[in-house]
Amino acid sequence: MPGHRRGAHDGDMLAAEIMDYYRAGGERSRLATGAGLLEYLRTWDVLTRALPPAPADVLDVGGATGVYAGPLTEAGYRVRVVDPVPEHVADAGARPGVTATLGDARALPAVDHSADAVLLLGPLYHLPVRAERLAAWREAARVLRPGGVAVGALISRYSGLLDGLMRGFIHDPSFRRIVDETLASGEHRNLDGGSKWFTTAYFHHPDEVSGEVTEAGLHLERLVSTESPLWMARDSLNDLLADPADRERILDTLRRIEDEPSLLGASSHLLAIARRS
Repeated sequence: MPGHRRGAHDGDMLAAEIMDYYRAGGERSRLATGAGLLEYLRTWDVLTRALPPAPADVLDVGGATGVYAGPLTEAGYRVRVVDPVPEHVADAGARPGVTATLGDARALPAVDHSADAVLLLGPLYHLPVRAERLAAWREAARVLRPGGVAVGALISRYSGLLDGLMRGFIHDPSFRRIVDETLASGEHRNLDGGSKWFTTAYFHHPDEVSGEVTEAGLHLERLVSTESPLWMARDSLNDLLADPADRERILDTLRRIEDEPSLLGASSHLLAIARRS
């Protein structure tokens, strides 16, 4: 209904192991170097083309420490971060011009039709249950104005396997069991406890994204690879991205192949760009 505003689900907004993983503070530096920097640069490049012009109202759901909210605010957008981790909310809210509040992607603390764009750059891959991912997409649709855009980040189904092969994790029987389950169902869980290999997550197959977005009432405009297979050049990425001219050439090249279907599964992350009618 018009003007409706939802609150967070009763109980914890994140599973305990996911909350512990993020409260350790890794999001403060994850996107600064190597594959993380490539992820950031490519995500920012896609956002500059997908978002409506500033000024516009952007709801950054799962926006963590405000790594995208800060630059978006500097670019003239009105940005509000919603995140379930208190430390993230504090960091994001300390950025000039950014407002931040605790909240759940499945029940956003925002009124209907109040945003021109919704970013889901973290929540979707921490919702292993399909119905809960649909709830997050539906909430994005609810708060978007007609014609608004939602951009969701997804982890590729094969990223764990490829990462494990590159880094030698595949020799560990525990890791192999995780990979076997992820390849079969998409669910990534540390079966032996702890957070040695990330935390509870869902890894999408590229072919299933359109169905989720459509069922939630949005139209999938594009599904693009974030890093492409270049993320596997892990040890040399800092050198490749150090020179501004080289960096721009790399970004231009990746832009040209970002929606090539045969390369989607080889990217570490995917970005789904969806529209509300």
